[in-house]
Amino acid sequence: MQTTSTSAAPPLPPPGPARPLPGPRLLEFALFVAAILWYLCAQALSASAAGVLDMRFDLGDARPLVEASLLLFLLVCGLALLRAIERRRAPLRQTLGLPRRATSREEWATGAAIGWGLAVAVVLPMALARTLNVQLWTAPRAFTLLALGLLTLAIATLAHALALYGYGFQRLIEATGPVRATMILMLLTAVRAAFTPTAYGTPDGTRIMVAMLAALLLSLCWLRTHGLWLLWGLNFAWAASIAVLFGLPLGGDNSLSSIVDTRAYGPAWLTGGEYGPAAAAFLILLLLAAIPILVRATSDYAWSYTHPPLIPRCYDVTLAPPAAHVAMEQAAESAQPVNPASLVQILPSTPQNPIVRTSPE
Repeated sequence: MQTTSTSAAPPLPPPGPARPLPGPRLLEFALFVAAILWYLCAQALSASAAGVLDMRFDLGDARPLVEASLLLFLLVCGLALLRAIERRRAPLRQTLGLPRRATSREEWATGAAIGWGLAVAVVLPMALARTLNVQLWTAPRAFTLLALGLLTLAIATLAHALALYGYGFQRLIEATGPVRATMILMLLTAVRAAFTPTAYGTPDGTRIMVAMLAALLLSLCWLRTHGLWLLWGLNFAWAASIAVLFGLPLGGDNSLSSIVDTRAYGPAWLTGGEYGPAAAAFLILLLLAAIPILVRATSDYAWSYTHPPLIPRCYDVTLAPPAAHVAMEQAAESAQPVNPASLVQILPSTPQNPIVRTSPE
């Protein structure tokens, strides 16, 4: 009998999320550009529509909230259309970067803690240098504006995250890779910041550098979690802390402060001037220090959501027996059968009764 070795093919890995194979890089890059252009168009359309609704229905203090809501609605519709053009089978939430997770709230809270810490760290030197003039307004209308401002910032920061990082950044990564995608996004952020009009005396060089480092930090939020929960929480907490909690200008806009109204007087490298802390040189050091903190805080998320799953594989291998063993088996099979009468049978020995000794009386 001859035995041959056989090997089976390794088992296929279990199917992953329902998504198509990555398309050509040119198509992915075109989708990224389309997402950015649609975001800019949606901003203009939402502002125009909010103005029309304000003239007709007198929105008043609710106009920023209506504008942010329209922006989010238009943005989701446009990105869903791009997803349909791409023929991506994944669910819309996953395509936009908001997958259902057990740690979504924890990720959002972690990002909010980092954003709040950045805001406190950049405002604390201003307070110690006594460059802040704080005024409080505790009228009932102030608390209404506070709620409207927080809700507006939550929706606006979500729209920003969806457009740039939830859909566009994913397409850019598939087209160029994570490192090049981050560098391209930082460059585009710097170009937009350079063409943003600011008040006289604003340190534009510092402002552009801060914008680039902020884009790097937000990109790391996505690369470390492959989701928007951490990124959204960080961006919202920073904006809400600066504009609502401390009452400082947020990117030159001071309309979101309600209860706390703060004016900063001091050097531009510390206060950022009329543009706010986003143009302070001290914030550059804080953003650089926040990068290792972010990496350390997201180590568990990076292991759970960014590494490919470990798929066990085995191979069915049957080794051929040695030729000597095969020859012995063949010789044993061809040998004459043994006569049972010639065998010696060993019977068991008869057990003997033990000797019982009795003691004399």
